Amino acid sequence: METAQIKQRAALLSISSNIVLIISKFIVGIITGSVSIISEAVHSFSDLLAAILAYFSVKASAEPADLEHQFGHGKFEDLSGGIEGALILLAAGYIIYEAIEKLLGNVPSEFDTGAGIIVMFVAIVVNLIVSRHLFKVAHKTESIALLADAEHLRTDIYTSAGVLAGLVLIKFTGITLLDPIVAILIALVIIKTGINLCVASAKNLLDTSLPEEERIVIKNIVNKYMPDEVIDILKLKTRKAGAERLIEFTLTVPEEMTIKSGHDLCDRVEEDLAKEINNVNVTIHLEPCDGKCPDCNSYHIDTFVCHKLKNK
Repeated sequence: METAQIKQRAALLSISSNIVLIISKFIVGIITGSVSIISEAVHSFSDLLAAILAYFSVKASAEPADLEHQFGHGKFEDLSGGIEGALILLAAGYIIYEAIEKLLGNVPSEFDTGAGIIVMFVAIVVNLIVSRHLFKVAHKTESIALLADAEHLRTDIYTSAGVLAGLVLIKFTGITLLDPIVAILIALVIIKTGINLCVASAKNLLDTSLPEEERIVIKNIVNKYMPDEVIDILKLKTRKAGAERLIEFTLTVPEEMTIKSGHDLCDRVEEDLAKEINNVNVTIHLEPCDGKCPDCNSYHIDTFVCHKLKNK
């Protein structure tokens, strides 16, 4: 099955599960009057929007490059991840607002916790199954949109567990004030997740370099061709668009290297990079070495025997 289809099916699974949980939580929350259950319904609604965004973003990112997007559509996923993070923050703000309203207003002296306990337990089980599947697909396909969706559902597990614990305590202690307090604690957990997603998305949208460990892998692969075919690697630039890693660099090669030899060298370097780093798009520029570079005496001789000096 193609990667795009795997990602789209995972997103559709998330959409379906969220719809069922939202309806269940809203009905139970309204019946019981529990602000923590209603806050969970709002959180699940933000999960649904995130899942819908994830579905359309992975579908759009799979489209080939065109005249308007000549470098592909990978950043649709990065944009989606940022929007999903913002939705999480908005949901958290609403939860805090509703909880404070309850604390300042009249907290009901008692309410039925039975239905709430059941729906929270079911929500935990469903989200656990779906989120584990989404994480698996997200890591396999390196989809930031699905990763954001999975993070949504994982926070939903934690928050549902918090609501469940609060409802159980209320059932045995009768302290209904715990309900809005639990809702506020849930919101704080959600805020942290939202901030993390926004930061990760912004890094890709702002073309932040690949992690240091991946840049080291690139240099180590090029070093295998030194000094016989490659003399130096210059102007290394890296960034990420969705799941795709974009890598550019210049290779200084012996002056007498033919065009065919240079082309074959680039093919081998690109193949080696593709084996070590997933989803790479490599651009290599070749420059001939004339033996007159200012670093020739200080760098090449200390590091390895310069190709031109070796043959003199």
